[in-house]
Amino acid sequence: MLTIKVLGPGCANCRKLEEVVQSAVASLQVEAQIIKVTDMQEIIAYDVLKTPGLVINGKLVSSGRIPVPAAVAEWIRAAE
Repeated sequence: MLTIKVLGPGCANCRKLEEVVQSAVASLQVEAQIIKVTDMQEIIAYDVLKTPGLVINGKLVSSGRIPVPAAVAEWIRAAE
C-alpha cells in the first residue's frame, strides 16, 4: 500500500491538492493511505519551501503548486 502525504497548513491549495490525490488514487484503483501533514517541522524536514507539498512513499514529488491529476497518477504508478 502506498503512503501519500499532502504537506501544508490546511490552506485552500492544500485542500485542492488533497482532492486531486484522492481522484488519482480512485481512478487508478490503488490502495493508498492519504495523510494530511500540517506540522511545520515535519513539512520543513522534507525541504518544502512552499506548500502544498506532495510526498509519495517518502519521496517529495511536488511542492509549491497543484499538479495536474495526470501527473499525480503518473507519480503514483511509478511508486507502486
